[in-house]
Amino acid sequence: MLMRTDPFRRLDWLAQQVFGGQQGTWSQPAVMPVEAYREGDDLVVAFDVPGVDPGSVEVSVEHDTLTVRAERKSVLPGEGVETVVAERPHGVFTRRLFLGDALDVDRITARYDAGVLTLRIPVSEQAKPRRIAINAGGAKQLTS
Repeated sequence: MLMRTDPFRRLDWLAQQVFGGQQGTWSQPAVMPVEAYREGDDLVVAFDVPGVDPGSVEVSVEHDTLTVRAERKSVLPGEGVETVVAERPHGVFTRRLFLGDALDVDRITARYDAGVLTLRIPVSEQAKPRRIAINAGGAKQLTS
């Protein structure tokens, strides 16, 4: 298995639907939408982080856990301003993905473009498919 998603994500989503509240505030980290797919020998993972300064994005790996953390600052003015509508989430956003052993986490590359953080995680050499030579009763070798 290349990647496992956070087992509590569905529970967080259900709690948000039942209890409401605004994600992305300082008191509650918001979940970043993610898309993952295999392209050649890489697992590509894209995170939506619109309006985030690339300098505030942190990507780290510890054991089999990939953590992406980003901060989106509020654009609302300070004191003396009456907010009419404030639906855009801001604050600290964190997302964790549990990676399988088949990925080479030492060679992850990251790119940020148009509000999307894209990580490319190579599949490790040991996990790539390979042909196995089969020795028949005689001196000939058959390959599958």
